[in-house]
Amino acid sequence: MRVPFLVAMFTVLGAAPHCLPGGPAPAAAHEVRPGYLELRETAPGVFRVLWKKPARGDMILKIDPVFPDGCAVVGIGSETIRGGAYVARATLECEGGLTGKTIEIAGLETTLTDVLVKVYYANGLEETHLVHPNSTSAVIGGPGSVVQRIGAYARLGIQHIALGVDHLLFVLGLLLIVSSPMVLLKTITSFTLAHSITLGIATLGFANAPALPLNAVIALSILFLGPEIVRVWRGETSFTIRHPWVVAFAFGLLHGFGFASGLTAMGLPQTEIPLALLFFNVGVELGQLAFVLFVLALIRSFRTLEIRWPRWAQLFPGYAVGTLGAFWFIQRTVALLGGM
Repeated sequence: MRVPFLVAMFTVLGAAPHCLPGGPAPAAAHEVRPGYLELRETAPGVFRVLWKKPARGDMILKIDPVFPDGCAVVGIGSETIRGGAYVARATLECEGGLTGKTIEIAGLETTLTDVLVKVYYANGLEETHLVHPNSTSAVIGGPGSVVQRIGAYARLGIQHIALGVDHLLFVLGLLLIVSSPMVLLKTITSFTLAHSITLGIATLGFANAPALPLNAVIALSILFLGPEIVRVWRGETSFTIRHPWVVAFAFGLLHGFGFASGLTAMGLPQTEIPLALLFFNVGVELGQLAFVLFVLALIRSFRTLEIRWPRWAQLFPGYAVGTLGAFWFIQRTVALLGGM
């Protein structure tokens, strides 16, 4: 019978699973930061396990690895909550190794979270799988290729931007302000350049931004665009309307730190970071580009079909940007003050 990782750990420690004194409560299921499971072979059939999953304070996302039959957790290293993640280390013994066996992430189907599974073999080869809510298990089949790892990181980037509603709402706000295709190109390019810079800086460990104030400022950037959209409707102008690429670059630097949380929380090995950073960013850009093209195609189709929308429907996207920006800013500011 397969046993979940935490159950096995507590069994080794001689404690009842999920019953440690003062133990943390499970985090909400809307968490979108990825988890990370690393299995590093130290001897035939013996693996050092590193398991990371998102945590906010003492709230931990309720997902755990379930190892296949013939595998047993035989030694516990440590358990900590650090840098917005629950981190556990252990030793796993698998009779006959892991090849051809299935590792499952229990509870993943109820979340919006992905888990990157990496297996490092004693002969220097490695294998990568991306497990997600629609496919919660991975069959370990031997060393994988660089292409497989690239695909996993790119997909993480695409899903991070697709599930990052606040980032997409900021992009939508920019689209509602720009006045021509050339201005749009400059604006989106500036936003892309800016968040790529801070994504790299944060992922490489040169700088970071605390999550609570960062989230509040990202919400403020969305709220900032609300009045600018109204000015465009009224035929007025402002620095933002005349130079939207400047504002996109300034706020893009902040959004880049938000994107970086998708990689930094995983705690990848230093040797893996350059590849992960490059193709995670590629995935983010592909997702962002797909969203922009979708919105433009939608606008073009409405014009071609000569659809006459009521006034409230025409104004709805702009007011949605301002209203949601205001709501998130208040909500996140309250959370920030509560945390202080």
